[in-house]
Amino acid sequence: MSPLLQFLLLFLLSLLCFSHDCDAQVPVFACDVGANPSLAALPFCNATLDPLSRAKDLVSRLTLAEKISFMGHKTVDTPRLGIPAYNWWSEALHGVSFVGGGSHFSGLVPGATSFPQVLLTAASFNVSLFELIGEVVSTEARAMHNVGHAGLTFWSPNINIFRDPRWGRGQETPGEDPILTSKYAVAFVAGLQRNRHDPQKLKVAACCKHYTAYDVDNWKGVSRFTFNAIVTEQDMADTFQPPFKYCVTKGAAACAMCSYNKVNGKPTCGDPDLLSGVIRGQWNLNGYIVTDCDSVDVMYNAQRYTKTPEEAVALSLKSGLDLNCGTFVVEHAQNAISQGKLLEADVDKAITNTFKVLMRVGFFDGDPRKVGPYGGLGPKDICTPSNKQLALEAAHQGIVLLKNQDNILPLSPGSFSMAVIGPNAKATVTMLGNYNGLPCLYVSPLDGLSATVKTIYAPGCDYVTCNATSLHLEPAKAAAAQADVTVLVVGSDYTVEVEGLDRETLLFPGLQGQLIDEVTAASKGPVILVMMSGGPFDISAQLANPKIKGILWIGIPGQSGGQALADVIFGRYNPSKYLYIYTQSFCSFRYMHADNPSLTLSSLYTFSGGKSPFTWYHESFVQNVPMTDMRMRPDPATGYPGRTFRFYTGKPLFKFGHGLSYTKFTHLQVRAPRTLSLGLGEEHPCYSGNCNSISLASATERCAEMSFDVRLQVHNSGDMAGSHTVLLFNKPPRLHNAPKEQLVAFEKIFLEPGQRSSVAFSLDVCKDLSVADENGNWRVPLGSHVLSVGDLEHTFTLTVYSCPRLGPQPPTPLSDASFLSNPRGSPPKERRFDRD
Repeated sequence: MSPLLQFLLLFLLSLLCFSHDCDAQVPVFACDVGANPSLAALPFCNATLDPLSRAKDLVSRLTLAEKISFMGHKTVDTPRLGIPAYNWWSEALHGVSFVGGGSHFSGLVPGATSFPQVLLTAASFNVSLFELIGEVVSTEARAMHNVGHAGLTFWSPNINIFRDPRWGRGQETPGEDPILTSKYAVAFVAGLQRNRHDPQKLKVAACCKHYTAYDVDNWKGVSRFTFNAIVTEQDMADTFQPPFKYCVTKGAAACAMCSYNKVNGKPTCGDPDLLSGVIRGQWNLNGYIVTDCDSVDVMYNAQRYTKTPEEAVALSLKSGLDLNCGTFVVEHAQNAISQGKLLEADVDKAITNTFKVLMRVGFFDGDPRKVGPYGGLGPKDICTPSNKQLALEAAHQGIVLLKNQDNILPLSPGSFSMAVIGPNAKATVTMLGNYNGLPCLYVSPLDGLSATVKTIYAPGCDYVTCNATSLHLEPAKAAAAQADVTVLVVGSDYTVEVEGLDRETLLFPGLQGQLIDEVTAASKGPVILVMMSGGPFDISAQLANPKIKGILWIGIPGQSGGQALADVIFGRYNPSKYLYIYTQSFCSFRYMHADNPSLTLSSLYTFSGGKSPFTWYHESFVQNVPMTDMRMRPDPATGYPGRTFRFYTGKPLFKFGHGLSYTKFTHLQVRAPRTLSLGLGEEHPCYSGNCNSISLASATERCAEMSFDVRLQVHNSGDMAGSHTVLLFNKPPRLHNAPKEQLVAFEKIFLEPGQRSSVAFSLDVCKDLSVADENGNWRVPLGSHVLSVGDLEHTFTLTVYSCPRLGPQPPTPLSDASFLSNPRGSPPKERRFDRD
């Protein structure tokens, strides 16, 4: 079934509840001693015991057949123990979704807040926003759970690296950079899971997916079900694994999902090194490992990796799998045990891990409306004004301004007319993206713009695929010729890029390019090009066209995307003037103006702009580089250019982190040490000073004390207030085929016109300056490192010194001489910061 048909089917199934008895269904909860007092005697129903003891007690009471029945994502009820049926598969990628069936909508709960797709949210580079979205989503999930409309286990977020711009699921990810993706993972998972009343329990259980090196769905006949990702140890260590490591170790995610693909010949769901060895062993996962849906089936039937179904089941469970999304394990586990390929103890271990998570989320604590901190939640806490405003805010913060010729934007609202043209001008469902639910509302681009100015609408193309039959040029050209300003809303949708469908080109779909050219040529006034998509296009021609004055990428902007677009175009947005202040209540928050708490969120607006979380390539890149080539690093011998801003040797249209603002920010000066020295003991192999890098494993004790600050001053030299994302990069020494540059830190600040502010980054030598060597081992490269922020660069040297008994040598004292200078002109006059 195609993803589009799957969406339509799920949508229709949800709508069926509106006219049937879904509202009348009384939810059944496990260990509900109010309904069945005898359950109080069962230890697994005793919420005062620890999760492991409770899980072991429950496992001991199950027959083998019952144990096996708990190994699929849809379990059956066990009446004798007061356990109802449960569907583990709920999704919350950017709002509670109906995908998977664990959550659904009805007349009682007609929708949930639909936030922008993750890629656009990531463009905000706002870690607080990432967490807050997770907090709101989990609150709505708990509210739905209380009325039997949602589970407590959500298979989100997707933290794969957006390695190739053609990937249909890139929209679901935080982008191409491991650091940004890792920070997103940690923050979003914290928002979903954090129980502010009991840190030992979970609000809901998150799941980091898809582990690992998964980013090919269906490209030129290559399917994710059979694709074998050939990945070097070095690329695995510094690109594909870090987000998952951080998600488990720092984010404390309760789940990891293994992917369909093979990595270096082994199915990820059947690789004991990846599962038991790394996730469970090295990273100490406190939770469960689940398959992507039907992955064990795929291992046997599609990949032919095992000779029998029983061998596939045994391999996956012995590798560390705990739960199968699908029925394959449930169908074949009994035979695997009978054949001696699997032990009952293997089953016990797996379901103990899953039951522990259900204990932590309170599934076995009885009726959640009567016990626990979330009992007061219900439909009134879904689609609240604050939640809807946050969805709008997230879209505001992510929209990226790519071109603003003659400062055409922002437009001043007035009596002029605007032509709104393009296949996405009236987009609604397209604004939601993959893994959506039913939203609280829709505000299309046309709706948003029409609320401010007089509009003339012409679709130009009926569909984004825009073939000759659906292309309607003349009405679109006539509208552009009549209007004072033309806004073209183009891009993609489910028919172009989605789960199960990758792009083959970076050109606009179908005849959209012709539509853009001819409408622009016919336009009376300036043209603003708006791209709604889950990734980049080659917009070389549009950048060069002088009549196209402004270009915006609005990603997949969620339920209020049209309102966000209108606010940006008319300059009605000032994102960082507002702080998110949590009340003492577990589930609510309010927006508070930083200077005047009486102001509402809509009182003041100017646009400051998101930053692109991916590289914008020319079409030639995808014509010359196979999507299936997993190498991140360039190969000069063959002309392979490498991938992402960290390695790509070509000239992109726009680099990662590009994004314009309506005001001007200047980085005036940076303060950082010129030299850092790491003390080594006599026993260290590099004690003699003959090494060009230090093994992280051997330097951990010394490195733990090695940190330093980088300080700079940012000046808003424009005439509008706004926020600014400060991106700090490091260019390491050219050792071990290291990245040419890598993001080490970022910070978002707000400045009034003319205001200056200091920004300080505290860097850890081991964590922030290390690189993976050719064998995937982490090392600290010695020599010259170059820190950069915008146009500013600062070179410092990392050395070692012999110090058998003393700790690390402190960095060179800071002085005026250690300021970064401005490479484009004379050093700034100011030599002091506004504040330290």
